Amino acid sequence: MGDDLHSARSDPGERLRESMRCTWISVAVNLAMTVAQIVVGWLAHSQSLVAHGLHSFSDLLSDFLVLYASREGSNPADEGHPYGHARFETAATLILGFSLTTIGAGILWESASQMQHVETLKAVEWSAFWVAVATVVSKEALYRYLIRVAEKLRSQLLTANALHTRADAASALVVVIGIGGALVGWRFLDVLAAALMGFMILRMGAELAWGALRELIDTGLDHEQVEAIRATIADTPGVVDLHELRTRRMAHQALVDAHVQVDGRISVSEGHRIAEEVRQRVLNTHREVLDVLVHIDPEADLDVAPLGPRPPEREALMKHLSPLLHDLPPPQRIVLHYLGGQVEAEVFLDHAFFADPAALSAAENRLTERLVGHPVIRAISLNCRIAPKPGAIGS
Repeated sequence: MGDDLHSARSDPGERLRESMRCTWISVAVNLAMTVAQIVVGWLAHSQSLVAHGLHSFSDLLSDFLVLYASREGSNPADEGHPYGHARFETAATLILGFSLTTIGAGILWESASQMQHVETLKAVEWSAFWVAVATVVSKEALYRYLIRVAEKLRSQLLTANALHTRADAASALVVVIGIGGALVGWRFLDVLAAALMGFMILRMGAELAWGALRELIDTGLDHEQVEAIRATIADTPGVVDLHELRTRRMAHQALVDAHVQVDGRISVSEGHRIAEEVRQRVLNTHREVLDVLVHIDPEADLDVAPLGPRPPEREALMKHLSPLLHDLPPPQRIVLHYLGGQVEAEVFLDHAFFADPAALSAAENRLTERLVGHPVIRAISLNCRIAPKPGAIGS
């Protein structure tokens, strides 16, 4: 199963072909059952079989909706859809859910009206019973095939279509019982079966529509999946802490955002390297994840007062530093660390300027005295060595 999932994920074309193949099979079955149920139900005077035939017709419409959504959803990302087109499947599922809800409500309304005039209904014939039995068998077989493919491809839309088929099989069983009761003299059972079928269709449609709607409003993954992703990120070397882990579904996959805390004094390139490692580990471990956006934090920024004054940018800070460094040679490089709402400056000087280590210590002491009460800069450290050139080993 794992290899199949990996293959389907890495080959969108194969995923589309499997989706289209199983949907065309569903089209053929639903077309045959639609014609058989409506024609025989009308000739055999079975209200429930005709209603079920209309439901099979809705299955046929949903199959074509699946074909369209699968084709559109498999298109690669483009400028207008940078995350791809997978939510075409979600939108199609929402439409399918609303359509089923409407059909179920209509069948319930019609059945309630006919229940008031049972004595005027014509006797049901045996041909309706045998068509209903054939419907149960064919729909159950189709469900088992569709759900197997849906689980393999992790497709919400194919799962929805498979569950729709299972609901159709279950409702056909109700029709069998209703027609059987009508054949032995209880005519109201045929109408009652139609009403029960309508309720089942309405309930299934509402569940599908609600699931798709939850995805469209960016409902996250379940708690177990989120905690598993959290553990994967926390175990990545270089990660100090993790907060603001957010997830959202996108059809059969998911998008993940995470704020990852690293050592505040490492280089930008090392922080980027840790972020890439986090992203790759999540993608390799959790096959349902489509992409991961990692935000690197040098500290637990949730603990920093959000309304506090922001330290000035580098150009403004250089104006603060210049008078503090007036008795030192021009720095080769200055590295700034924005931590705890203040700034720490790391100054690189030519090693030849301080031949005596005691002189370096004295200079740092003078800088510390000048920083007392400074509103922005918290500390300055001096590093008397030649700053490495960009691209040099150890830079």
